[in-house]
Amino acid sequence: MVLAFSVSFGGLDIALRTLPMGTAYAVWTGIGAAGGVLSGMLFFGEAHDWRKLLWVTVILVATIGLKLTA
Repeated sequence: MVLAFSVSFGGLDIALRTLPMGTAYAVWTGIGAAGGVLSGMLFFGEAHDWRKLLWVTVILVATIGLKLTA
């Protein structure tokens, strides 16, 4: 877990070199939220509800949109 946190913060540090702080943080949290939901579904037996997948898709599309407009 410490390694995953280190890699995650390292990626945020790299993103902050080229993106505004608000955009970089939004992308970082969006990826984390989507990853948490998908990990729960794949590895921890959480329900594979189409509504969850819809909202994860919305998060990812919004994250990509923020990156493209920054």
